[in-house]
Amino acid sequence: MCGIAGEFVWGDRQANADAVARMLPALARRGPDADGLWASGRVALGHRRLSILDLSQRAHQPMFDPETGLALVFNGAIYNFRALRAELERRGHRFFSTGDTETILRGYAEWGEGVVARLHGMFAFALFDSKAQKLLLARDRMGIKPLYLARGRDGIRFASNTQALLDSGGIDTALDPEALHLLFSLHAVVPAPRTVLQGIRKLQPAHYLVIEADGHEHLECYWRLCARRPEAVIDDEEWRERIEASLRRAVRRRLEVADVPVGVLLSGGLDSSLLVALAVEEGASNLRTFSVGFEDQPEEKGSEFEYSDPVAARYATDHQRLLIPNSEVLRRLPEAVAAMAEPMFGQDAVAFYLLAEQVSQHVKVVQSGQGADEVFGGYFWYPNMAEERAGDWADRFRRHYFDRDDPEMRELLANPPATDIAGEWLREAFAALETDRADSFIDAVLALDVTTLIVDDPVKRVDNMTMAFGLEARVPFLDHELVELAASMPPHLKLGDDGKKVLKQIARGRLPDAVLDRPKGYFPVPALKYVRGEFLGFMRDILGSQAARERGIYRPEYLQRLLAEPDQHFTRIQGSKLWHLALLEFWLQTHVDRV
Repeated sequence: MCGIAGEFVWGDRQANADAVARMLPALARRGPDADGLWASGRVALGHRRLSILDLSQRAHQPMFDPETGLALVFNGAIYNFRALRAELERRGHRFFSTGDTETILRGYAEWGEGVVARLHGMFAFALFDSKAQKLLLARDRMGIKPLYLARGRDGIRFASNTQALLDSGGIDTALDPEALHLLFSLHAVVPAPRTVLQGIRKLQPAHYLVIEADGHEHLECYWRLCARRPEAVIDDEEWRERIEASLRRAVRRRLEVADVPVGVLLSGGLDSSLLVALAVEEGASNLRTFSVGFEDQPEEKGSEFEYSDPVAARYATDHQRLLIPNSEVLRRLPEAVAAMAEPMFGQDAVAFYLLAEQVSQHVKVVQSGQGADEVFGGYFWYPNMAEERAGDWADRFRRHYFDRDDPEMRELLANPPATDIAGEWLREAFAALETDRADSFIDAVLALDVTTLIVDDPVKRVDNMTMAFGLEARVPFLDHELVELAASMPPHLKLGDDGKKVLKQIARGRLPDAVLDRPKGYFPVPALKYVRGEFLGFMRDILGSQAARERGIYRPEYLQRLLAEPDQHFTRIQGSKLWHLALLEFWLQTHVDRV
């Protein structure tokens, strides 16, 4: 796990190595163990390394092979790299390192761009082919690893976060009004390729981009999720067995591909608790587990220790729990926002940030339960959508999911786009799924969520907050083979039993009944949901600042309505609308106003 950066130019220009060097400090926390810079003609590549596999200098990056003329910077983990390496060795390739990075380099030499579809894992990389004078940029199927782009007239820059691109200089920081419409509709999700900034875009998950020496671009989608039932009839018990076997493989892969210990983030919910159980069954010894909790509010508990503690005791893990007072949440909140590559409304961002700080002092790699709710139908809004009958698929979805509909958006934004951008995007997305890749509305909902919405909500949040402390988070529930299998499974095995029915069947007997039978929990930070006291003062100061007034994103009447009743205005999925407004403005002050 690392941070990557670079520039590729066309025509007769030379890449600006100084600009790439300026990006590396913003990536240092992603890769605290080593750094490197390599430049040749039209390309300059930069890297910050977090050493997980092959801890020697042989695996340092940028990795250049003079024989093939290939240079690579890579962020991620390839879980099938040993099998690929063995195949490449049979084909005559010789390796000088033992990690997964060189497998990509040798794989490209053998299969060209076809290597991308052979990789099983999480990744974002840039590979320069000096003989063909072209650049390959690629991102994993589930979008677990980020890759941001800034195009210019004569070249393109790329990095693992937006902070690095902003530090490189010359980036257009004007706000994208269509992205803002998406941001406030989809609780901070801005689907690729957009971001809220006009000058920064991101590579779509499951895509690779080839850029030629003349600047010509070719974008290729190498994987699409199909949510359709197989032709053969499979009964419920066989589905359970197949899902369990696939999840076991996913956990085992993420334990084995590391030359350092692997821990688990244990929230106390079904998903992370099941990971602990399976990790121990798959041979993890002296497993370290970590939990975080916050102060209660009158409306909501702030910790789940009563559920995580019995799981840790049952599996005799080396368990640590962290209780964070509200005063610490507010004091550290600016740091968490500084770690965000894009604005994030999820109140648990600061939770992951503070937890990652503690965990990184003990391990470099953790498994985390993100993705289980989206893959296996765990959220309360899924059955509500399934029961909805009025309107088309887009109507049924947005009625239970959108934070704001287009009329409210026109009350919120001072300069809204001319049309209902989020509604149009949603209809296009469902049209593509309805045509040939989903058997039912709920199949389409879960496919859309796991391939698009989750990428820019919990997945990005976990990546940013853990990598802020050089901690690699691995997400077994987003193993693409498991996702494919679950997508083809009948919806009743997902939505049944109040959600995640098949996972509860797998967990029964492995976990305490209290964990399985409890109401669905989240990773709560109640003070950011029920806004009052010093948190309200913090948000008032941000939204009333000179910078906010001059920026003029929000209509004053809407803003005053929220400030008058700060703990009363919630979205359909129970997020604080005031926090959304304050977070975006604070993110802009933190990242854009400093440039």
